[in-house]
Amino acid sequence: MTTTIRVEGMSCGHCEQTIEEALREVANVSEAHADRETETATVEGDPETATLVQAVEDAGYTVHA
Repeated sequence: MTTTIRVEGMSCGHCEQTIEEALREVANVSEAHADRETETATVEGDPETATLVQAVEDAGYTVHA
């Protein structure tokens, strides 16, 4: 399953990498990709959306529903 969330605050490649690493640590995530241009992060797997949001916010970014 693919889940996409809107992320605010990414300004560079390092930001994308930070978010991807945080999302890959979430249980049931097999792959993660962040894109600062579209302000989205997409994950493959079957994680809880609330857990994804928490991981991104813990990394210092804002998630929009």
